[in-house]
Amino acid sequence: MEKHKKLVRQLQKQKTAQVEIQGVQEALEVQEALEALEAVAEHPVSLILIDVMMPKLDGLSAMMKIREQKNIPILILSAKSEESDKILGLSMGADDYIAKPYHPQELAARVKSSLRRYLHLGAADSVRMQKLIRVGGLEYDPDTRQLTVDGESVRLTSKELKIMELFLRNPGRIFSAEEIYSRVWNEDAYAVENTVMVHIRHIREKIEINPREPNYLKVVWGIGYQLQDPAARKGGKKP
Repeated sequence: MEKHKKLVRQLQKQKTAQVEIQGVQEALEVQEALEALEAVAEHPVSLILIDVMMPKLDGLSAMMKIREQKNIPILILSAKSEESDKILGLSMGADDYIAKPYHPQELAARVKSSLRRYLHLGAADSVRMQKLIRVGGLEYDPDTRQLTVDGESVRLTSKELKIMELFLRNPGRIFSAEEIYSRVWNEDAYAVENTVMVHIRHIREKIEINPREPNYLKVVWGIGYQLQDPAARKGGKKP
């Protein structure tokens, strides 16, 4: 059975009843929210139980920081049981809000439900999102070999798609026409400038707003072609 880990955040001085969840083989326990952030960064965590009231950094703030990096289920355990507290916690990103005192079996059921949703649905989406290659408004999914521009799907030929994948995996790098040809066609490059130029022109016609003044595929005169991020260039990161 695949190992799943959950991070348990307990602030009570007394030991609470242990909850056994099928499929969870290891629990990480920390004493402060800052330690929780470190644990989440260093370990593969599938679910978090977190309190709201804690020293140095409160649970809601810690949850927001975790949400910046992780899409794992977060369940709040809190003595603050007012309806407004629950609404605030859920609106800030919690997947569930469990008021104290709670029954261990109820907690176990909610944890199992959240893990099931995450592991069967969320994990697959998370892995897919991590594989996506993004440059500006371009987004490429290597698994489905789908390219979108500002959310709109773009139809490319097999060779055009290989050229774009080469650029997307190496943004900012300048490729000569000969290198593009040898890596895409898998043949020795000889007098291939026109062939590559035609393919680049066709790609521009499909991904650029104005192919004559491209935002992405740029010519570096005398050297080759380069994929640039328009946003980064405007921000001064690109010449």
